[in-house]
Amino acid sequence: MMILSILATVVLLGALFYHRVSLFISSLILLAWTAVLGVAGLWSAWVLVPLAIILIPFNFAPMRKSMISAPVFRGFRKVMPPMSRTEKEAIDAGTTWWEGDLFQGKPDWKKLHNYPQPRLTTEEQAFLDGPVEEACRMANDFQITHELADLPPELWAYLKEHRFFAMIIKKEYGGLEFLGLCPVSRAAKTLRRERDPGDYRRRAELIRPGRAAATLRH
Repeated sequence: MMILSILATVVLLGALFYHRVSLFISSLILLAWTAVLGVAGLWSAWVLVPLAIILIPFNFAPMRKSMISAPVFRGFRKVMPPMSRTEKEAIDAGTTWWEGDLFQGKPDWKKLHNYPQPRLTTEEQAFLDGPVEEACRMANDFQITHELADLPPELWAYLKEHRFFAMIIKKEYGGLEFLGLCPVSRAAKTLRRERDPGDYRRRAELIRPGRAAATLRH
């Protein structure tokens, strides 16, 4: 019976986790379950004492922060590498989209389908039909890969002239200030035509916004 009671407790814990029952209600259920087992003589009633000692700090935010969260964070700071400036800028750049719901375990698919379909602006479409198309025409995959191992100078100059590396940079810093759909469409278009130019252009996304803006001024 002891083994069965332990298995039943594990199943109960699994059900509480699966249904995302609140911490307070879960604590009450565990205490009541332990009391029932104690009355039935399967467990000692004294088990309630250490269980209550464990659950009380978790249910009171000030105690949880000072006794649990703070020591855990201090331990992580000692073993984790410091955050770089680029990572800090990426984190501060925005918030989560629908993927936040996805990682919470309860994605709202209707919410995803209700998002309006992104569309290119007139300026972005003109950029794809003009400079991007011309850059694809100028690129030669065999020359880039086997002869030069680089883009030809005239293509580099063309990309810089038309600000290919500053598509998401604000106009006040010398960029084009396009939305995210245009860089993705440009990458897909160049990769369908020539592989290597697409690789070079996507590397601009790895440059910090400040550094990219400074590069445009030179």
